[in-house]
Amino acid sequence: MTAATNPHHEDSQAYLPDFCAAGTLFIVVLVAELVAIVLTLAAHDTRGMFLIELSKTSFFILWIALLGTVLMCQLKVWLENAGKTRAFIISFVVLETMCLVVAEASWQLTRIFGASAIINDPHNIFLLRTFAISSIVIALAMRYLYISSEWRHSIVLEAQSRVSALQALIRPHFLFNSMNTIASLTRTNPRQAEEAVEDLSDLLRANLSGPGDRTSLKQEFELAAIYQRIEKLRLGDRLVVRWDIEELPMRAYIPNLTIQPLLENAIYHGVELLPDGGEVLITGKQNGEFVEISISNPVAPGKKRAVDGNKMAMSNISQRFELAYGDKATVEVDDLEDSFTVRLRFPMEMN
Repeated sequence: MTAATNPHHEDSQAYLPDFCAAGTLFIVVLVAELVAIVLTLAAHDTRGMFLIELSKTSFFILWIALLGTVLMCQLKVWLENAGKTRAFIISFVVLETMCLVVAEASWQLTRIFGASAIINDPHNIFLLRTFAISSIVIALAMRYLYISSEWRHSIVLEAQSRVSALQALIRPHFLFNSMNTIASLTRTNPRQAEEAVEDLSDLLRANLSGPGDRTSLKQEFELAAIYQRIEKLRLGDRLVVRWDIEELPMRAYIPNLTIQPLLENAIYHGVELLPDGGEVLITGKQNGEFVEISISNPVAPGKKRAVDGNKMAMSNISQRFELAYGDKATVEVDDLEDSFTVRLRFPMEMN
């Protein structure tokens, strides 16, 4: 079920981490061991056997942590579809029940095999302590996940607002220039003017439709090609765009509105400021499980736009890539004296 058909999906997914991931398992084990150390240090009397007490506590807590991770992994889809409140209640009840079951099993095993010295507390006291400590730890963990969810939600909203601002930035100068170009073409080449109007309509429709989520590289490059055709009418031979993207998997996904704003920046902040124009080079390739795309343009020495929308676009794209891929993607910029290059590297995801 997709996020579009399930209103709870996005919230639940942001609320709960992927317990099936190796990174999450590592964090769970690390936190479990820290809890074991704290509990051992807090004991009234370890009788000089700190390491022995720590090993017993660690063994017990690690079993709880690992089993809890497995349960949450198995319930992942169900919890994602449940919504934040239900996901919290279900997770708390499941984890608390699992803790008590493990505690009861541990106490019974030590009694059956005559190793009662491993657990020094009476049966009821041991279960009560397990219930109290696990309740506090689970509640704190859920609270942390909730706060983290709200923080991520605010980041998403900020990213969306940046996209909207970027779209508003695209339209003014480009729209006025395009309309002037079309107006002149209506007298000299009406058919070309009609094609330009259709291209402008397609481009504005894509921008006005909102940031969306992700789109295929094929659709993203088609949108950039439309923008190139419109600008070519205005700049003529001053604008050359060379595409070297044959090696790219065109079905791979990329965050929507990535290539076209970068091409616009390359033209507006680079080629357009050069008296003789210049060439924008767009290259791409697949490198293992990653997609790499580079956009490079010449720079006019000593010339710079009064409004630096280039930095805003780069900040926006970097933030959206971080939200989409985390630390698996990179957005690098080479701002040299005579050239400006943006390099994108992100995991290949295909439908």
